[in-house]
Amino acid sequence: MAAMTPQLVRAQRLVIKIGSALLVDADGLRQSWLRALCDDVAEARARGTDVVLVSSGAIALGRQVLGLPAGPLRVEQSQAAAAVGQIKLARAYEEALAPHGVKTAQLLVTLDDTTDRRRYLNSRATMQTLLGLGVVPIVNENDTVATDEIRFGDNDRLAAQIAVTCGADQLLLLSDVDGLYTANPKTDPDAHHLPVISQITPEIEAMAGDPISGVSKGGMKTKLMAARTAVAGGCAMAIAEGSVLKPLSAVANGARTTWFLPDTDPQAARKRWIAAMKPKGEITVDDGAARALGQGKSLLPAGVTAVSGRFGRGDPVVVLDGRGARLAVGLVRYASTEARAIAGHRSDEIEGILGYPGRAALIHRDDMVI
Repeated sequence: MAAMTPQLVRAQRLVIKIGSALLVDADGLRQSWLRALCDDVAEARARGTDVVLVSSGAIALGRQVLGLPAGPLRVEQSQAAAAVGQIKLARAYEEALAPHGVKTAQLLVTLDDTTDRRRYLNSRATMQTLLGLGVVPIVNENDTVATDEIRFGDNDRLAAQIAVTCGADQLLLLSDVDGLYTANPKTDPDAHHLPVISQITPEIEAMAGDPISGVSKGGMKTKLMAARTAVAGGCAMAIAEGSVLKPLSAVANGARTTWFLPDTDPQAARKRWIAAMKPKGEITVDDGAARALGQGKSLLPAGVTAVSGRFGRGDPVVVLDGRGARLAVGLVRYASTEARAIAGHRSDEIEGILGYPGRAALIHRDDMVI
């Protein structure tokens, strides 16, 4: 089992979820804990690991600033608290990471941003660009505008979706528990810790309490829901107790955790997802573009000779050579009307044709299955 466990120090892209209770207490922001966490983040960045933080705490911070009473808040009170707290939260991370020379960015998302393909692609492109520039994105649910029908409802599931969106190979949920047990260890003396889960079976789900229903918020059930999303996207996920200083170092040094293992890697999982889609159009390319695709390059508009079908940005399309042979399927970055307009033209001509700057590739190689 131990040999199968992923090593945090070898993560290429790591998403870390931070719960409110770890970051905020009755006295406000836990500054010393946050600084120690950011020391860990800086060390991970120095190893070459891309890091994304999915952080709770905005509402907890905001309600303290606004002097709102303890206990459940009305929806409008929670949204007001989030609006105030998001500023403090983003600034806290910025100030804690700045001494390490690490830049930060704030991303606020809702469920709509991941279920709508256009928004999903925009979110993915933004995160990829930020990470490529060495920035640490700080992600949270946009509680100021989210309503029940467009809410994730918990940051465990949000973190898993973010991990899949940005192609992370590891996801770490920092929590108040150190992993999954066969039963509640607080009430069952025979409960024992499970260090590695290779498959989420009904028996594993039962260990978290009630069956996963999709309506629960918080607790081990939502962590298992997050694990399902993560491993399906090729991302290993760990649950670890996070209250200690430098929790990433603690996990790397052998602190008790539960790891959920994927059966593939993020890139292969994404390619499999794309390959299973039903194409909505066809793009025919010349021999030069066909050779470029065979070498693993993106499809540029200059190599396109014909466009058929009606599709929108982010829809799957088939790429054909001049003889009608199928070369690839991929997610197109332009709608069909735009693709027809720029077909055969160089990328530097796109703005002049469409009237606005466009993306250089019609289909990026990361969004294509040969």
